[in-house]
Amino acid sequence: MRSIWCVSLLLPAVFAGTVAKRDWRSKVAVQRNGFYPLDVVDKLEEQTMTKVDEYMTKKIAAGKNNGCTLETAGVRREWGDMTDEQRLDFINATLCLMKAPSKAPTAQFPGARTRYDDFMAYHLTNAGSLHDTIGLFPAHKYFLLALENALRNECGYKGYHPYMNYDRYTKDPINSALFNGNATSMGGNGDPDPSYTGLRMGTGPMVKSAGGGGCVTKGPFKDYRANIGPGAPMMPNVPKNPVAGGYGFNPRCMRRDINVNVALGATADRSYNLITKSKDINTFYNTLLTPPRNASDPYNWGVHNSGHYISGGDPGGDPMVSPGDPIFYFHHAMLDRLWWIWQMQDPDNRVNAQVNLGGRTDGPNRKLDLKWLTGTDTVPVLEAHDGLGGHGGAFCHVYV
Repeated sequence: MRSIWCVSLLLPAVFAGTVAKRDWRSKVAVQRNGFYPLDVVDKLEEQTMTKVDEYMTKKIAAGKNNGCTLETAGVRREWGDMTDEQRLDFINATLCLMKAPSKAPTAQFPGARTRYDDFMAYHLTNAGSLHDTIGLFPAHKYFLLALENALRNECGYKGYHPYMNYDRYTKDPINSALFNGNATSMGGNGDPDPSYTGLRMGTGPMVKSAGGGGCVTKGPFKDYRANIGPGAPMMPNVPKNPVAGGYGFNPRCMRRDINVNVALGATADRSYNLITKSKDINTFYNTLLTPPRNASDPYNWGVHNSGHYISGGDPGGDPMVSPGDPIFYFHHAMLDRLWWIWQMQDPDNRVNAQVNLGGRTDGPNRKLDLKWLTGTDTVPVLEAHDGLGGHGGAFCHVYV
């Protein structure tokens, strides 16, 4: 019987010049899940690694890599490509953060009880700067790194944060390794809730419920309770928070509606076109969030919205407290992956490319401050654009 796992190396065995002397290929070799053939974005990413290597070779020669090399970079992998042991390590670290005491200011967030709540609380109060044209990509890159560091430094996680390849969840997401509800998943679907009929994606038609909408009762997070919010609930019957703004203690189950129709707005061809047809950062940003209208396309919501609402629910579907569902970070890791692949098509010109819609020019002067999540460590926004050496080497990751 053929194993579901197969190994794919990212580059051929023969290299030219100084590149051949560097041994980083084995570290980023991909142990692929054989149930999922490589899609067009996976193939593009493998081809792009040649450009990444050339880019890093120049950075190292110029002394601008801040200690980050492809040999030392963290490797973020798709959940389905991780072994059971790796998944359990991540799950246990996440459960640890869900029990560890909060570090958020009690007077401001009386409802925060855990370190996991801290991330919800920050997102609730900083949603504007996290989602504006300057902050969407770099601020969430830093936010994801903060969560990854908390998992590693506070809860003993050995790996790096996984991502979800949206295309793998466009056929049967409920039975996927990510959502099937077994011990090595990130929890199952929500129980059926007749009061949940669906959600509206932007200005498009209502997306009907896929049959969930209730509490998640299977998998490692069946007993998890979100304590902060809601902020802007997308579900019916979400308990109202006792404190204005959603800052009070409001424990409730995690609800989901794993929806294949939503996922179909984030197929690999859409992500591939996003990367290859966006010749500048403004086009990339606009296409990601609001693609050109296409009346003949029933799933034309944009890769960002589609990826965000694959699981929907509460708190995950609430744009203010969405980090309360662990899938939020998988989604933003995938967005970071797409942005990174786009940057690496022309790194000299794209790494520091900033969205300047509306004539905004204030981006280079902004500093990202995650406050109680990271202490006093603030990051100039352009440093969070550089995933391979930014902020003194704090950003040092590749996606495979």
